[in-house]
Amino acid sequence: MREYRTVINGIPVTAFYSRRAVEELFLPLLCRLTLLQQEKGRRILVMLAAPPGCGKTTLCSFFEKLSLENENLTPLQAIGMDGFHRRQEYLQSHSVERDGKQVRMVEIKGAPVTFDLPKLTEYVKRVAAGENFGWPQYDRMLHNPVENALPVKERIVLLEGNYLLLEEAGWRDLAGYADYTISVSAEESLLRSRLIERKICTGADAEKAERFVDFSDMSNVHLCLQKTGKADLSLRIDAAGDYHLEG
Repeated sequence: MREYRTVINGIPVTAFYSRRAVEELFLPLLCRLTLLQQEKGRRILVMLAAPPGCGKTTLCSFFEKLSLENENLTPLQAIGMDGFHRRQEYLQSHSVERDGKQVRMVEIKGAPVTFDLPKLTEYVKRVAAGENFGWPQYDRMLHNPVENALPVKERIVLLEGNYLLLEEAGWRDLAGYADYTISVSAEESLLRSRLIERKICTGADAEKAERFVDFSDMSNVHLCLQKTGKADLSLRIDAAGDYHLEG
């Protein structure tokens, strides 16, 4: 078992990945991406889409670490779409319709409508074009993005997010900029428990965390599980948190 400790969006995280997953899935994937980058002779953009609670940000951070440990691999840089959350003050002052009634956007934070899709699309184009520039990063303790937090500079850039492969208007265009795509899925019950635990880590009590997850996050989970498009590589997390090829 490989232990991995890091800080994600301002929160310390410890993850465990099985030796089998590392050796049979993760390292072969990184070798495949290295060969793809070498064949194309330019930066490649990889997109990884997964529902909330899958641990995608930590996984992509781990991929980055693995790529830097092996001199035979092209260094990979992990970035996320969470930096394109609309700012908290915007979410608190704008409403959308949900289940036939108007709700403040902050109450469904994390839904597709709460992201700045035009800005995300613009930045994705810049990454795909090989541009080096500052990428925004979300801080869960601040509840807002931090602009220019990460300098995009590597030859392999791995962008992770919930909706990168979403089969809905506007979102489905993003995959056209990717050289390779990955999806990750898991059972709803596992995702729910992880999301409640994560919400508690940001300061919410257990009751408030469950209420928010069931009202907001689980709708996003259902959307991702039902409408994520086909990827070049599909992975699934089992009840123990281990990774397998889908199917």
